[in-house]
This record gives sequence, C-alpha cells and structure tokens, in this order.
Amino acid sequence: MDTYQRYWIALYFWVLLAVIILPLLIKVRAPYGRHIRSGWGKMIDNHLGWFWMEVPALLVFPLFVFYGPAEKNWISWLLVFLWMLHYINRTLIFPFRLRTGKKKMPLIILIMGVVFNVINGFFNGYYLGFINQPQADVIQWHTVLGIVLFAGGMAINIITDNKLIHLRKNGNGYTIPEGWLFQYISCPNHLGEIIEWIGFALIAWNFPAFSFALWSFTNLLPRTLNHHAWYKETFPDYPKERKAVIPLIL
Repeated sequence: MDTYQRYWIALYFWVLLAVIILPLLIKVRAPYGRHIRSGWGKMIDNHLGWFWMEVPALLVFPLFVFYGPAEKNWISWLLVFLWMLHYINRTLIFPFRLRTGKKKMPLIILIMGVVFNVINGFFNGYYLGFINQPQADVIQWHTVLGIVLFAGGMAINIITDNKLIHLRKNGNGYTIPEGWLFQYISCPNHLGEIIEWIGFALIAWNFPAFSFALWSFTNLLPRTLNHHAWYKETFPDYPKERKAVIPLIL
C-alpha cells in the first residue's frame, strides 16, 4: 500500500469519525466557555488556550501546500489566502479580544483542538500540495458561490463575535444578546463559520475540503444546541421564538 492509498483510507475513516462522534458531542457539553465545570483535569488560561489550539491550523495547511510538488493555480492560492485570513483572526486576534477575565480552559480541550487542527490541516494541505491536479483556469459556478458564501459567513462570524465581546466590555457576566441575527437564532457566529467552510469546500471542490465542512458542522452544531439550551436554562425570559442555529427551523 503506497502513501496515496494510505492517505485516502485515513481520510475516509476521518469522515466516518465525524459522523459517529456527532451524537456524543450533542449529549456531552464540552467543558469550556460558559459550560466550564470541574472534573476535567488541569486548567490553563483561556486566552492562551485558544491561541495554542489554533496555531497548528495556521501553520500545517500552508506548509504542505507551499512545499508540495503538485501544480498550483489561482484557486490553490485563493484557498491558502482564505484559510490564512480565517486563522490569522482566530489565532492572533480573536483570543486576545476575549473579555473572559481569568476564566480557564481544560488542558484536554486544548490538546483535542490541537490534534484536530493538525489532522485537518494535513488532509487539506497534503491534497493541495501533493495530489491536486488543477483544472483549466475557468471560473465555475461553484467557485463563485463558494467565494460569496465564505465572505458572507466570515462577515457573520466576525460581526457576531464583535457584538458578543462588546456585551462583556465592562466585565459583566452573560446577558441575552439582542438585535442583528440574534433576533432569529442564538449563535449567528457558529452559523457563519459553518457557512464559511461550506463556501471553502465549494471553491476547493475536493473531498478533503468537504470533510472539513462536515467536521465544522459536527463541532459547531452540538456547541450551538448546548448554548441555546444554556440560554433557556439561565434566562427565564429568553425569547421562545428564537432558534439555535437555523432561523425558523432548528
């Protein structure tokens, strides 16, 4: 069995794991952020935890693309640009804007995040750097749609993050977010990120990128449902018509 075959077998197992783990993540609230609780081992600073969790994503993917021998075209470099745009914000900006005081994060959450970002960065970066065979430089419908979705999703994500951070600018505790997309759903930031990576997959038009979109859904849907349940448990006057992640539906 050569490296190419091992790569695809590992990727198929990776996708299968995303499907298997989804129900578990819905049932068990990941113990960080508003869901922090004891019993999960050693704790670390929340800001540094977010930073170190995202660093591998910022490094692994572009390194495989840059140093791989596969031919690259403008779409390859567009994907690198969009990836870096997202993860520069996630790694170097977002963690240090959080107004979470001295809140901690379990070390195990950091380790799991690092493992995910290394594996995900490898699968996507290795494909573009070592396997990809670019098609003719013709703009396809899915490329245009993907760019629109990525840009729109990232805008939703960042605008929502800004509003949530602003709510806690005076060191206040959690409150009910109002306005913007919050009038329809509890977690517009999570919806925005899911849309982002669906857009990325449409631009890339390859299986590893779609596996990332699936994993984004697997990671963020349970988190969103847990946030939504937490809001309703914490605030008796939480708007009953507000959904979790998809307006009017879920």
